[in-house]
Amino acid sequence: MTRFSIADFRLPIGPTRIFACVLALGLLLSPLAAEAQQPGKVYRIGYLGVVAPAPNDTTPQQCPIKGDPNWQAWVEGLRERGYIPGRNLVIECRWTEGRDEPTPALAAELVHLKPDLIIATNTANVRVAMARTSTIPIVMVGVLEPVRTGLVASLARPGGNVTGVTDTAGREIVGKRLELLKEAVPTASRVAVLLDALSPYSGEFLGDAMNEARALNVTVWSYPVSHPEEIERAVTAMINWGAEALLVLQTPFVYTQARRIVGCAVQSRLPAMYPSKDFVEAGGLMAYAANARTMFRHAAIYVDRILKGARPADLPVEQPTKFDLIINLKTAKALGLTIPRALRERADEVIE
Repeated sequence: MTRFSIADFRLPIGPTRIFACVLALGLLLSPLAAEAQQPGKVYRIGYLGVVAPAPNDTTPQQCPIKGDPNWQAWVEGLRERGYIPGRNLVIECRWTEGRDEPTPALAAELVHLKPDLIIATNTANVRVAMARTSTIPIVMVGVLEPVRTGLVASLARPGGNVTGVTDTAGREIVGKRLELLKEAVPTASRVAVLLDALSPYSGEFLGDAMNEARALNVTVWSYPVSHPEEIERAVTAMINWGAEALLVLQTPFVYTQARRIVGCAVQSRLPAMYPSKDFVEAGGLMAYAANARTMFRHAAIYVDRILKGARPADLPVEQPTKFDLIINLKTAKALGLTIPRALRERADEVIE
């Protein structure tokens, strides 16, 4: 198996999006659609996600009729391999809205349906699904450090009923985001950090941000939130402290509040670095993240291999080696900020 270090992430950011293929035995070789399923069989997949689509935009199984770009990429990947929702595939969806409390019951519902496999879209969801079944295969998407958190034995040989695609190759990505934010706002000496007060990962991520801040001669101050209504108060407190930029740490709850966080930051004229492209598309200034569309499309490959008889224990976990830098120049203009030319030229995507 090919291993990657943080050096892979500190290369100049270019337009090429390359995902590390650590899958053995031709996992990434797209099979012919005719070979992708047994004739006449209808497959059932459970999907344990975070943010539910609007009620009138769902199927009877609570799945999106259209869905966001990540969902669309996954479904398209399934179609390419011969799995057609409504024809030979039924997808049952459950949504946690970024909170841990409802997750056990939702995972139990999916397990009770006896699906052929379960897709789980973050670390907490994977962990709860694992607690509910040791026999149904689980394909993870968007997890953090699955070996360290005990989801798999190793990337090369997961060893249990879980495999899939990781979100990052480690916590170092937090420092890289702060580095890029400082490059976008060179005069910033005070950076506020918005984090989820209830996430077990927030403390570690904050520590990584503080380590990078010392190297950049920047002072950081954290603002924990645990409910949506606390976000406005937190941003007001940041401004009162004298924050000149904002770093948003990634957790499922934060993702569910993307538009609210972006709106507060822009209204307060606070340049911000976000953990995914979704925030930038919602009007945020910039993000540095693995290409989520590619991750979800690759998850379809795991689905295909497992439905054709492969064991999750034998399918190596995939991780990204390149992250995308996305910059919203329209937002920069609204903030009165000029993004340095060198940074604009390194961006993988510029929204104008």
